[in-house]
Amino acid sequence: MKTIKNEKQFDAVKMMRDIREKISNETQNMTFEELKAYINKQLSENKSKLAGQ
Repeated sequence: MKTIKNEKQFDAVKMMRDIREKISNETQNMTFEELKAYINKQLSENKSKLAGQ
């Protein structure tokens, strides 16, 4: 039996790691207050809500 290997068109794990790394780099030296402001700014720009809201 031969194994069929499909090429991924979209790699969700890679995308999540890239996003996490970008956010980590942007927020690494922020104070708690700066981090809260960063999160609120990102949520308002993307018109997103926190989980559970």
